[in-house]
Amino acid sequence: QVQLVESGGGSVQAGGSLRLSCLASGSAASSYYMGWFRQAPGKERERVAGILKAGTTNYAVSVKGRFTISKDNAKNTLYLEMNSLKPEDTAMYYCAADSDLRRLFYDGYPPPNYWGQGTQVTVSS
Repeated sequence: QVQLVESGGGSVQAGGSLRLSCLASGSAASSYYMGWFRQAPGKERERVAGILKAGTTNYAVSVKGRFTISKDNAKNTLYLEMNSLKPEDTAMYYCAADSDLRRLFYDGYPPPNYWGQGTQVTVSS
């Protein structure tokens, strides 16, 4: 079991930056793969980025080069550094975890089993 709590969302203008954090707790927190997803109003949830325990990362094409996922294993905290934000990045951002990395790294697989409550990111033009 793992519990996830996100923080760091907010409102910024286009071109700005935000840093999201996700604290993982629970008996299995350190052994799960983790990643970020987002869902905009009226749209399906989409994968944003994932990270393996060894540090290998994977990004959606829409955010590659602008977003950076990282993890502090000592703190069991996942981060998403978002730069050059665009209005189309506006969404609720969710931290997710699962023991199956495919659910975090690849489209077309069932969603991860564990989710945070989400944090809103709003980018104005």
